Amino acid sequence: MKRLYLVPLLLIVAYATSCKKFIRDQEEKAIMSIITTGYWHVDQYSQNDSNITASFSGYLFKFDAGGTVTGTKDNVSQAGSWEPNVDARTIASNFPSAAPPVSLLNGLWKIKDSGRDFVLATYTDTVLHTSNTLRLKK
Repeated sequence: MKRLYLVPLLLIVAYATSCKKFIRDQEEKAIMSIITTGYWHVDQYSQNDSNITASFSGYLFKFDAGGTVTGTKDNVSQAGSWEPNVDARTIASNFPSAAPPVSLLNGLWKIKDSGRDFVLATYTDTVLHTSNTLRLKK
């Protein structure tokens, strides 16, 4: 008789687990769609107490679903990579051959706030001892 109760319980657990996975997959698809649709620009960038947003003037960034990001200014492009972590609310970005200001985007950024057309993130560089705040906007 106890076995009869076990079967429905296992079915409920399996169903709940698959629902959670489905919901998480749908959330991830929606986030990826927002990130990879359109072009982004640096709306605000501060390093410690210095506002250096003007350094990014004219740059547009395009994120692709395959993990490539391209920063372009005046028809000159710099390729990099990016990797989101939805659970940790982070995005790792790396422009290996870029010079400043684009190289300032290298790091593991913690997303503090976001919407369909903006992302606010922070990154602490433990090598250069800088605190960075970035706001990207479509």
